[in-house]
Amino acid sequence: MKIVHHGKISLPLILAPALSTFALPVLAVEDTMVVSATPGPISELDTPAAVSVVNGDDMRQAAARVNLSESLGSVPGLQVQNRQNYAQDLQLSVRGFGSRSTYGVRGIRMYVDGIPATMPDGQGQTSNIDINSVESIEVLRGPFSALYGNASGGVINVTTTTGTQPPTLEASTYYGSFGSWRNSVKATGATGDGTQAGDVDYAISASRFTTHGYRDHSSAQKNLGNAKLGVRLNEASKLTLLLNSVDIDADDPGGLTEQEWHDNPTQAPRAEQYNTRKSTKQTQAGLRYDRQLSANDDLSVMMYAGVRETTQYQSIPVAPQLNPTHPGGVIELSRHYQGIDSRWTHRGNLLVVPVTFTTGLDYETMSEKRKGYQNFVVENGTTVLGEKGDLRRDERNLMWNVDPYLQTAWQFTDKLSLDAGVRFSSVYFDSNDQYIVGKNGDDSGDASYHKWLPAAALKYAMTDAWNIYTSAGRGFETPTINELSYRDNGQSGLNFGLKPSTSDTVEIGSKTRVGNGLFSAALFQTDTDDEIVADQSSGGRTTYKNAGKTRRQGLELSADSQFANDWRVKMAWTYLDATYRSNACGVENCEGNRIPGIARNMGYASLGYAPPEGFYAGADVRYMSDIQANDENTAKAPSYTVASLNSGYKLRIQESWMLDVWGRVDNLFDREYVGSVIVNEGNNRYYEPAPGRNYGVGVNLSYTFM
Repeated sequence: MKIVHHGKISLPLILAPALSTFALPVLAVEDTMVVSATPGPISELDTPAAVSVVNGDDMRQAAARVNLSESLGSVPGLQVQNRQNYAQDLQLSVRGFGSRSTYGVRGIRMYVDGIPATMPDGQGQTSNIDINSVESIEVLRGPFSALYGNASGGVINVTTTTGTQPPTLEASTYYGSFGSWRNSVKATGATGDGTQAGDVDYAISASRFTTHGYRDHSSAQKNLGNAKLGVRLNEASKLTLLLNSVDIDADDPGGLTEQEWHDNPTQAPRAEQYNTRKSTKQTQAGLRYDRQLSANDDLSVMMYAGVRETTQYQSIPVAPQLNPTHPGGVIELSRHYQGIDSRWTHRGNLLVVPVTFTTGLDYETMSEKRKGYQNFVVENGTTVLGEKGDLRRDERNLMWNVDPYLQTAWQFTDKLSLDAGVRFSSVYFDSNDQYIVGKNGDDSGDASYHKWLPAAALKYAMTDAWNIYTSAGRGFETPTINELSYRDNGQSGLNFGLKPSTSDTVEIGSKTRVGNGLFSAALFQTDTDDEIVADQSSGGRTTYKNAGKTRRQGLELSADSQFANDWRVKMAWTYLDATYRSNACGVENCEGNRIPGIARNMGYASLGYAPPEGFYAGADVRYMSDIQANDENTAKAPSYTVASLNSGYKLRIQESWMLDVWGRVDNLFDREYVGSVIVNEGNNRYYEPAPGRNYGVGVNLSYTFM
């Protein structure tokens, strides 16, 4: 099943659990490009799920190319917020899942060229996504996301550029407010047309980003590299090598109380006191083998491995660390991860009904060495903060999963079709405590989680331009290693009382093509048992608990239309009512309260004029309603509306050179607002402020070898 986007190639989510794609012929159909793997390719209009596609070229148009928050505002149901804190990554949630995350991404499965950016425990990050290399980003929301394993909210699939002829070299630079610089280079190309044995395609990109940061103690530097090399082995098979590396050093400004935010949103008092900071290095490699076994059968195998090293200094006071069971205020992690995902797809007929079967096995594993140290040393009777002190924790953790899956597509009539699938997810966790000193006992332990994850969708074509569908599915979300790592109230040991959450979702949707545009609507309800939510958060460390029952119900609307050749309008609206259906607050009864970290309403609208060459310009407006900061709903970040403008000029020099000079203004009306919240922060330091009016300029220069 294939997805069509206006003039762009996009690959399927519904029938590609491994999210690894086979290079297949491209056919032109009127003004739309589709990827054809089967007779009669199916468009995005016909996909019975809430799917949004963001094009890489659109993401790079007059943009800093640093964060996904710059370009994903048009996706309904996706709440992505820039913390202004490169030590903690973006805050990203789909239909409210992932909102509890104090750093990184939870509740969402993420893939880059088929390699999971989400670990087996369900924790992921966006830091290794190279926007300069992105071909497209697909966001799948709703029941079918359950078929991708350990996630409840959705799936984000990033596909990077595959090199083609003629070869192209590109260099770009960006300078923005707060001393922000980004310099990038990229090379793409191919030998042959990709259909003959020995044909090679390549895409290589590298960038460096530095910033002083909007807030005090928020400077960062990031080096990122991405490479993709494909070799056609013969007419039926292809081998693709994928390499990625990221190196980040960032200060951590931390959260502010409401009074601190109003007094001076740029301050970071505790961060400067403890010199809070984080360094991350990650390198990974993947090898994908795709083979067309016959006219009706395809085989795909993805293998990958990587290592991630992290050191973080937190703002935990000295007094709590004097407790002999306290794990300290410095975290050192060394993670090695690897996996293999193999799948076979068959297209044929069963009792004269056209059917597609995809079956596969996904195996992922991660080993982690976790150490904790005091974040202070004593020199000549003086306590010096922000320095690595004595060892307080030493353990080895292992988590792995083995997931077989099956997905099917049945075309009963020209108008009626059924997509159905099931995945059996098994996740295992084992911890070996190697720090047993005095009152600090042996906290070793293990746990395992198992769940059947079915999903199905029924679609009916009302007309050639209007489809409706209904779908249902079950999701499954285990605790991450970090969520298991700490217990509340300073207790020692792992939080093995934390149970996985399960969610049941039903959805109805409609997709209509109007002229050259697509209008989509989805109405959904998700009921969750044992949802994992933040319990206590203090000093950069968060503990978690199960919340009993929760409910999410909402409406997503989106429209994307191109008119008068070079004009384009995009609009999106999300209504999401997310509430506790049982008491998750202990003494205080918060049944009926809103789940913190989730906006009830989000809106987006943009208008752009973008011809292939010459002058271009655009404007967008984003609205976010208020966000509750704690379970008791006694603190919240107020609603806000911000606007931005951009403009540039693309100049063709002869036939080979293209020069693009641009500028932009964000938060045009200098609105003071909170960019994100730290849910249930124990000292009421919920608020991470966003910058006021800020500016950026850039130059892109490319040369094509004709």
